[in-house]
Amino acid sequence: MGCAGSTLINNEKKKSKKVRVMSATERTFNAAILIQKWYRRYLAREEVRRRCSWTIFTTLEYAGEQDQTKEVDQEEMNLRLYNFFTDLLVHLVKANNRVAASIAYPNPYAPHNTAGKNILDPEEDADDELMKKTSPRTIKVENEYRGLKIKHPMNAESIIKLIEYFKHRKSLHAKYVLSIIHAARNILKYKPNINYASSVHSKQITVCGDLHGKLEDLLTVFYKNGLPSRDSPYIFNGDFVDRGSQSTEVLMILLSCFIVWPDAVFLNRGNHEDFNMNIRYGFLKEIMLKYKTHAAKILRALEDLYAWLPLATIIDSKVFVVHGGVSNSTNLKDIAAIDRHKFLTVLRPPVNDGKMAYEPVEWKQIVDLLWSDPRPQPGCSHNSYRGGGCFFGPEVTQSFLERHHLQMLIRSHQCKIDGYEYAHNDKVLTVFSASNYYDTGSNRGAYIKLIGPELMAQAVMYVSSKIARHATLRQRQGIMEKSALRELKRHIASKRFVLMKEFNKRNKAMVSTISLTDWCEAMEEAVGLGLPWRLLCPKLAHYDEERQLVEYTTTLEDYHTYTEGLIEDGHTLLEALYKNKDALETVFKMIDKDGNGSISMDEFTDACSFLGDQLGKPIPPGTIQDLAHSIDMNKDGFIDLNEFLESFRLVNGNRPFPDDPPPIEELDSNSDDNSEEDETAEGERNTIDEDLDVDDNCSLRRF
Repeated sequence: MGCAGSTLINNEKKKSKKVRVMSATERTFNAAILIQKWYRRYLAREEVRRRCSWTIFTTLEYAGEQDQTKEVDQEEMNLRLYNFFTDLLVHLVKANNRVAASIAYPNPYAPHNTAGKNILDPEEDADDELMKKTSPRTIKVENEYRGLKIKHPMNAESIIKLIEYFKHRKSLHAKYVLSIIHAARNILKYKPNINYASSVHSKQITVCGDLHGKLEDLLTVFYKNGLPSRDSPYIFNGDFVDRGSQSTEVLMILLSCFIVWPDAVFLNRGNHEDFNMNIRYGFLKEIMLKYKTHAAKILRALEDLYAWLPLATIIDSKVFVVHGGVSNSTNLKDIAAIDRHKFLTVLRPPVNDGKMAYEPVEWKQIVDLLWSDPRPQPGCSHNSYRGGGCFFGPEVTQSFLERHHLQMLIRSHQCKIDGYEYAHNDKVLTVFSASNYYDTGSNRGAYIKLIGPELMAQAVMYVSSKIARHATLRQRQGIMEKSALRELKRHIASKRFVLMKEFNKRNKAMVSTISLTDWCEAMEEAVGLGLPWRLLCPKLAHYDEERQLVEYTTTLEDYHTYTEGLIEDGHTLLEALYKNKDALETVFKMIDKDGNGSISMDEFTDACSFLGDQLGKPIPPGTIQDLAHSIDMNKDGFIDLNEFLESFRLVNGNRPFPDDPPPIEELDSNSDDNSEEDETAEGERNTIDEDLDVDDNCSLRRF
């Protein structure tokens, strides 16, 4: 029992404990806040995935280019290995000449420009000799050829027919390919090193960045912006070829446009307009597959054509357009005086009898133009990511522009997520025109329209693939992440011997696991790249998060998928290795006299001696040792079958040929599929089209 007063107090407390009922408006508001919180977390996770995938792609790309600049110093050994395997197949497998011939491709490691002359035929570089070697008149069009025939002089109608022809994935006859190359070359020869473009008549000019053999992107640009003409001039800023599987078609269209409108189409040289780059990044393989018998003629003509491409373009004495960038020593007066045709390749300065074939200062000027990248940090330093060119800071840009009375620099050379990006206080604009460059949904493409007397810049973005346009954010990120991990695993597989050595070094307890820290250290030591290995570990190996231990052997458990997988599309030189694997195994067994599954140094020496007798020229002992050391990857003194096959693969090029894209559908003028910008339900920023964007995120700038 209690008094009446205490009862009243208790009742009051009970009333005060009752939950306050929220109104419908409050519930709706709180629910919206909660949903926003969840969505922000989702976007943050997706952004981490995107950045991680992007880092993998860009790091692997730069590492590959850095390797390419290093590989020119290893060409002598590559050449020896290539010749060694070719001779083995020719002389030890005579019983199967067809197989040997199918594997013995033309040598991709021929000496590169050692005297400032052409690569394929260093003895003949005069115009008359070039025509003798590559004249389209020497090629007969077969009676069964039902494709497009090119007649000169070309006109606008010729361009339209050529585009329609390529849209149906048909190949142009080698005779007409060479005729276009020579017609363009005859005009390019009289162009200066630095083009001068004017927008006085047209009131606008369009700048396109890297296309990299992506025909669909080039057609999208023409669909949205129209074909080139006197009223619609274009600057194509290099890297027309490589990586994409339709580099031939892209190049033929660009050269044809240049032939028809030589004063309205400006072609700048990129770092991939270089035969040495084409060897590694796919264009050489594409030409060989499409033109077989006449491939050597086309490649020889292209190599010469590259050297005639101008190095930069200046618009209205205001905007400098160049593929890569500048350095603190870039001087346009000096560049204008260079004999650019001497530089058939710019990957290294050619030497002649131990001496430079031309001034190293000239070579550096060109390398800086084609290979450099901007960075926010001040100064000018060697471009360690690419192995060529330089990193240039904001003050380098400002100094260059002031010295030459210019207002802005437009460049390409780097893939950007939105297809373009400003830097250096909006004085540097990067434009990249190949959408889905790394994989579906990885990036937009863009082109820049410079409008009016003030050359105001409008960035027009697009995505050519319908799959990428209509995919959700999660779907795009998933595709991109899967592709990035696949490329990373392929790279890791190529380093497997060094990687296992690093793992074993850290496995002091001789168990199947090592700590996460040790795993990360081993990955960085063996693979390099500077990637976030802790974040990537669960996707690359079996990781026990509770104990923070990694089963390190699982990192390489499916490496065969990523080494042999390189040849599954049937479009690479590796195809020759695995399609004719029996022939190589036969050679291996012939050398392995005791049949123990490995080749000893004595057995290898005997094989080389026999080969020297067959060739009529003995192989020096030092060369035999060098060859054996190069093939013996784990340095145990013996060569097993895997090492034998892997060495053959490596000297024939180990990069996959890009998958063929699906047939390009006709760009129907009544359909808005190709004119639609990339819009998503996730509220991403809409593409900038013809309307001028003047808000805080504007892409319209006044120079």
